[in-house]
Amino acid sequence: MKLHPEYYFATYPLIATLSLIAIAFFVGMMFRFVLSGVLKFNARRGDRFLFESLQKHLKGSILLFIPCIILHACAGWLVLSADKIALIRQILQILIVVSISLIVIRLTHVVEDVLFKRYDISMADNLKARKARTQIMYVKKIAIVVIVVIASAMILLSFDSVRQYGTTILTGAGVAGIIIGFALQKTLSNLFAGIQIAFTQPIKIDDAVVVEGEWGWIEEINLTYVVVRIWDMRRLILPITYFTENSFQNWTRSTAQILGSVFLYTDYTMPLEPLRRHFDHILEQTDMWDGEAKAFQVSDCSDHTMTIRLLMTAKNSPVAWDLRCYVREEMIRFVQHNYPHCLPKTRAELSRDGEQADPMETLGPSANREA
Repeated sequence: MKLHPEYYFATYPLIATLSLIAIAFFVGMMFRFVLSGVLKFNARRGDRFLFESLQKHLKGSILLFIPCIILHACAGWLVLSADKIALIRQILQILIVVSISLIVIRLTHVVEDVLFKRYDISMADNLKARKARTQIMYVKKIAIVVIVVIASAMILLSFDSVRQYGTTILTGAGVAGIIIGFALQKTLSNLFAGIQIAFTQPIKIDDAVVVEGEWGWIEEINLTYVVVRIWDMRRLILPITYFTENSFQNWTRSTAQILGSVFLYTDYTMPLEPLRRHFDHILEQTDMWDGEAKAFQVSDCSDHTMTIRLLMTAKNSPVAWDLRCYVREEMIRFVQHNYPHCLPKTRAELSRDGEQADPMETLGPSANREA
């Protein structure tokens, strides 16, 4: 004769309860083990990246879900009063909602990983990928907020007192919403500014920008603030409304390619053709130049020196900075070694009676200034 499980709970309440909890967690561990094995098997045979991402993000979130389901289904077997069983089931319902929310949030991370793999920003021409990544990151953050709000609402509605006074709460929500809106005006403006930035995209992830006199890259775009990684590895934190209310420089707005410039200041006796040939030779010998454009121009002249402007393109702003420094150094070395007499210098005229005439220039090498 088979005995009903309630018999064991009535006869051996403590042992039966502990056994139920142990069985629930054992089943949860077994389900997690089987799921991990299935994901590993498919990672070897199918889309490895997708299943590795699923395995990484779902690793711990399943552990709570299965035991709570089993305990909730078997809670009626416990030898307790109806009120206590109802309380236990209510706690388990809350844990189930929390675990489901965690699973859904982890799945949003999986979707983000898959889309990030599709939109790779490591390539030189990564404008489309950076646009997509900016929108993906912001939509994911909004999705997580929505999931948390829905889960919180479901948890609150599981309490009878909240459901009983739901009409009153909804009536007061209008007044409370106005008050909260005024109190959180700054936060809400940041939130809506973030939505505007995500889709109009004055800035994108990994854009090179100049803000507050600092040059760096957009590292993070969060719901209410933006993190700028400055060239010396400091971090500049700005409210997201800064980028909708203030002007700033975006060096990679439409393309990552950028035009770099170097200015040289030489004497009028400097022959230009050897200098032009050496400039071409420098660019051809380095892979920092992308081969798109270059220019050698005498852009200005004064009563002291002539100004030579060298232009060259690079695939992005960090490479352009290194290329400018490299070209500047090589051009100065070339002039020093081959035409040292063509460096900026003073000329003075002495009268026959030994008195010095008014000097025309200041003696000394060029500072190789840059406009």
